[in-house]
Formats: sequence, C-alpha cells, structure tokens
Amino acid sequence: MDSSLRIELADELLMFLPASRRRPGGRTVAADGTSSLGHVVEALGVPLPEVGALLLDGAPATAADRPAPGASVRVEAIARPQEVPLEEGQDAPRFLLDVHLGTLARRLRLLGLDTAYHNDMDDPALVVQANAERRVLLTQDRGLLRRRALWFGAHVRGSRPDDQLRDLLDRFAPPLAPWTRCTACNGALLPAPKEDVAGALPEGTRRTQDVYGRCADCGQVYWRGAHGDRLAEIVEAAGRTVAARRAGRGSLARTG
Repeated sequence: MDSSLRIELADELLMFLPASRRRPGGRTVAADGTSSLGHVVEALGVPLPEVGALLLDGAPATAADRPAPGASVRVEAIARPQEVPLEEGQDAPRFLLDVHLGTLARRLRLLGLDTAYHNDMDDPALVVQANAERRVLLTQDRGLLRRRALWFGAHVRGSRPDDQLRDLLDRFAPPLAPWTRCTACNGALLPAPKEDVAGALPEGTRRTQDVYGRCADCGQVYWRGAHGDRLAEIVEAAGRTVAARRAGRGSLARTG
C-alpha cells in the first residue's frame, strides 16, 4: 500500500518552500492517515492564509480533512482580488503591519487606507490588535501567519516598498482615497486655512504654498513639497494597479 501523499502546489506558493525544493510539479510526502490537510500543507512551509482552494483526489476539500495514504492533493493560491469581511459602514479593509513594514504603512496611509503600525509591538500583541479591530495583519513572518488565533493575515511579497505596495493592492484591490490620512499617525487629514498653520511653516513654504492639510489627531501639517511629484506617481500607479486587478488583469509583485 502506498504510504505517501502526492502534493502539487500552485506556482505562486513555491516561494514558501526551501530554494532547493521550488521545482514546479508534484512532490511526495509521508502520509500517516491522521494528520489534517492543513497540517500537511503547513509542514511544507506554506502558511494557510496563503492557501486558496484545496483538491483531494480531484474533489473540493478543506484544511480539516484527513487525506488517506496514496491520495493526491492540489493546493491553489488565494484567488485575487481576495475578499475581506467588512463591518457595517466599512468600505475598505483595515490593515495592521508588523515592525518591518514601516515604509509600506506610510504608503498605504498615503492612499487613504486605514493602516495601523507600531515599531515596538511583539507578535502576540499584533494578533490581539488585529483580532480586536478586525484588521488584516500584513507580514513577511511565516510563523506569525501560522498562529491559529489570527483571524485574517496576508504575506507581503517583495523586498522593495514599490513591489510590496503593488502586491497588496493587487491582492485586495481596495477602494482608495489618496491624501486623506496622515502618513505619520493614520489620523484623518482635514483642510487647513493658511492663516491657521502659518506659525508652523518655514518661511519659504509660506511664500510659495497656499493649500494645506492638518491631521485631526496629531496636528501634523501637510503641503505639496519637494517630494510631491514622487508621491503623485505612487498614487497614480496605485490607481492603475487596483483598476487592472478589478478588470482581471492584475499580476503578482516581483519578489526580488
């Protein structure tokens, strides 16, 4: 009797395997007849939040099913755009980023997405906040994604902020509201009359700028500065990524 399982992973999931085992196609693993399908997949290195449809001998299956020795398993990646359960009155997912994704957090806030970030929060505290506030926990820590208590998590692909942002927008295709959140603290940005913020402005800025915003929470004042063109490019590219995914033309971020 065959005592192994034949497992085939979608190409998008091969990145979670050790480099020496990232070959396309199927692979065999030992089967004990008692381990759940979810346990078998995670033992390969693939976090369950990254897993989409599961097929067991060609039939739909769940992570709780127990494959018998000799079975064949197909593991698909999450379908994009991925839906996130929203609360009443909520029109876009809320996010929480781990300590290593500070630049991505600022970019998500630039796009108007409700994004919590702390540079000193440990893994258990992140899970508690994500669950309490119904935020999608974004991380590149596979161990964090494997925590059973976590209600919703997602692995961030890419090493560069540009690629990370493109991946997240491609995955969730959220509605964007650029220039409406403070990139420093996530508070709401409100229009601010020039005379109300003049005392906080450099002299050159007072002379050349007339349009300002101020964070309702931390009081940070914003205007179009030297980096305005670069920020506008990020916003425009983000809009294109979301539109392409909603039209079914999206693609994964580069992982280099």
